[in-house]
Amino acid sequence: MASSLTTTDELSPRGGHDGISVARWFALYAVMLAAAGGWLWILQIDQTTVSFDSWAGFKSSLREVPQAVKLLTFGIYISLCCTFLPLPANWLVAMVATRTVAVGTGLWDTVLLVGLVGAAASTVANLNDYHLFTWMLRIRHVAKVRHARIYKIAARWFDKSPFFLVVVFNILPIPVDVVRMLAATHRYPRAAFAGANFAGRLIRYGTIAYLIYYFELSVETAMLIMLALAAAMLIAKALPRLWAPQKEPEAS
Repeated sequence: MASSLTTTDELSPRGGHDGISVARWFALYAVMLAAAGGWLWILQIDQTTVSFDSWAGFKSSLREVPQAVKLLTFGIYISLCCTFLPLPANWLVAMVATRTVAVGTGLWDTVLLVGLVGAAASTVANLNDYHLFTWMLRIRHVAKVRHARIYKIAARWFDKSPFFLVVVFNILPIPVDVVRMLAATHRYPRAAFAGANFAGRLIRYGTIAYLIYYFELSVETAMLIMLALAAAMLIAKALPRLWAPQKEPEAS
């Protein structure tokens, strides 16, 4: 049976003939960021501002910040967190789900708001990755990866259930971006890619928000847990490179 995805030989992009306008996507992203930033600025006029005089004052002032300001700030930050700008995201997800800062008035609306806004913003960030990987694959030297044996094995694995794999990799805090790379390299349709990303991040962020709010974790505890998780992921990502055998210089 023929695969539902395009074969690797058909995907060798030359010039801009892969049918994707990277410039158009990032122009749209810039407009979205500008609109969200402008709305955030308008909402903060004559509104409660965050105090940075002390940690206690900072937490106390966050309670009074309007819900829309919290959600916009949250969404803008999460939309920036991608492979090429690896900002930690889960700490902020946890923070806006604490009862001190909560973007909702109770458990379920907090879970829903954190999940929906976080998933939408993260999907935008992952589409940034998709388009940047697409741009990189237009470079002949980079595009040669499609002819590597390990890529062909990974592509066959991805082709079996791409939507499910993208969902799962967006739920689990795995320090590897292989599925996002495969989706771009294998030219997985962007609409399906976005849908799978949204579903996976909705589950991940909704679960984090539920646990943080339900167990009444403090801002400090929630942030420390998520920052520790981010540090563990970075270490896990770096260790294979550190342990990789170094090639000895050839004798002249």
